[in-house]
Amino acid sequence: MDIEERESLYFDESRRLTGPNLFFAETGAVLEALGPASHTLAAHHRWRHYVEHLSIALGWHATLCVARMHKASTSLALSAPFDQLFTATEVNEWAWETATAELQPELGVSNAFNGAPNDIDDVQAAITRLRARAAEERNAHLVSLVVAARELRLAVLLDDETFSVGGGSGVCSWPLANLPSAVAFERQLSGVHNIPTAIVTGSNGKTTTVRLIAAMADAAGMQAGYCCTEGVFVAGEQTFSGDYSGPAGARAVLRDGRVGCAVLETARGGVLRRGLAVSRADVAVVTNISADHFGEYGIDNLDDLADAKLIVAPAIRETGVLVLNAEDPVLMRRSSHFGLKAAVFAGDPQNVHVLAARDAGRSVCTVESGRIVLFHNNAVSDLGAITQMPLTCGGAAAYNVANIMAASLAAAALGVSRECIATVLGKFGTTRFDNPGRLEQWSIGGVHVLLDYAHNPAGLAGLMRVANALQATTGGRIGLLLGQAGNREDDDVVALARMAAQCAPDRIILKDIDGMLRGRAPGEVPVLLHAALLGAGFDAQRISTLLPELDAAKQLFAWAVAGDVVVMPMHGIAPRVAIRQWLDGGAVG
Repeated sequence: MDIEERESLYFDESRRLTGPNLFFAETGAVLEALGPASHTLAAHHRWRHYVEHLSIALGWHATLCVARMHKASTSLALSAPFDQLFTATEVNEWAWETATAELQPELGVSNAFNGAPNDIDDVQAAITRLRARAAEERNAHLVSLVVAARELRLAVLLDDETFSVGGGSGVCSWPLANLPSAVAFERQLSGVHNIPTAIVTGSNGKTTTVRLIAAMADAAGMQAGYCCTEGVFVAGEQTFSGDYSGPAGARAVLRDGRVGCAVLETARGGVLRRGLAVSRADVAVVTNISADHFGEYGIDNLDDLADAKLIVAPAIRETGVLVLNAEDPVLMRRSSHFGLKAAVFAGDPQNVHVLAARDAGRSVCTVESGRIVLFHNNAVSDLGAITQMPLTCGGAAAYNVANIMAASLAAAALGVSRECIATVLGKFGTTRFDNPGRLEQWSIGGVHVLLDYAHNPAGLAGLMRVANALQATTGGRIGLLLGQAGNREDDDVVALARMAAQCAPDRIILKDIDGMLRGRAPGEVPVLLHAALLGAGFDAQRISTLLPELDAAKQLFAWAVAGDVVVMPMHGIAPRVAIRQWLDGGAVG
């Protein structure tokens, strides 16, 4: 039996969303089970029986148990006290292994579980062992401090080493190995406070939206700190480099004493592996839902992906705001399924969700006569003409119009004034340093270069629309650099190639993505892309392959002549930094 264990945190603040695909509890453990028993209801029933039996024996009350079936596995989730999560993972494993061992005669399940404890099938022995494990792990003093902080409505951050209360300029932290006494804790809470916090998730546009919100907060004098796929940034300084769109990035921002407003990119992977880092937020944004990462952690379709993104909703405080893309039918359908009421944005002011939100007095951002219009707190604000906002490339970057609307709603919810929002929109994107890695542009010897992070069909389509608009003014050709991370399913790779073929560039160079083979052999993804391009009718003479990402980018630029547009979706951090430096140097050497 192959079993993957992971601990997860699902924060709730005493409000629950329930549904067939979601598990919301404050803390818990998730087990990914593979094999013939994983899709068997009898095994799920026995697993739940044992989890409930062990939970009662351990003194855990009202334990939630959810078995969620995917194509290739089943997620087995249970809620548990936050100071006993390692014990919870053992409870989960024991319950599943015992349940499947019982059903072995009819399922053909082997009893040879890797690393299984020797008390499988022996309930009393398991209870004795797990009680000892729970007693060793239990931290009643930590629990009392967390309860005290929450009674004061202070945000709590907790990881394997550190306990923090409040956030940013109002944070106070202690090592778990040296917690204060109750009296000292109460004394040290003087001056501790929460800071305005925004969570941003979605399939595309997260980083740009995060940077926009942070720029708006800075314009309002709030001293923003943010985390994203590029790192952690505070006061204009990059404090960490790399992908920090998960819990580690959120904690880094919220534990930095310089931060007055936190903007946290929250990617699907971090949520599904480790849950949300934060227990409260003032606003949460879901930019959109598009096909990506299917087959990972039980995400098999768009509904699954929407549900994973909507995990941010329970973290919003009672008077906070959820911001949703009203033009995303999957997102709106799934949010409606869970009864979520949100501020919404859409390019069409007659969008049914926009009209409903306005009628209900909720905030809305939309486009009227080519201008961004914000409806917030019963006031109407004209934020400016789309064509005058640098981030939109004269209106060609429609996806950035959506990001602008999302960020404007979020910033307004954080208390940023209309004037600050409009000022940022009028200048953000003037230089490529405002949004590095996202729609960066160079013009070298008449060759126009677009560097972007587009990593799925929807993202690529949006980027190519910008390239086509630029080509219309230059009369040149379009060259495209194309690759995909190895942890995508074959169908996802094929879908990306088909979108590339549909965009009809004059040249495609296929590449690997440095550091993102993720289980694939070198060149395996480009082979799939090549076959899919041919299958879509793309001319083989216009395709070539060069695996190293930096070399492929340089070769594509060498192919171009004055008037051509070179489109470079690049994902590996080191190659992206190197190609940026090379282009800054005039693309020589």
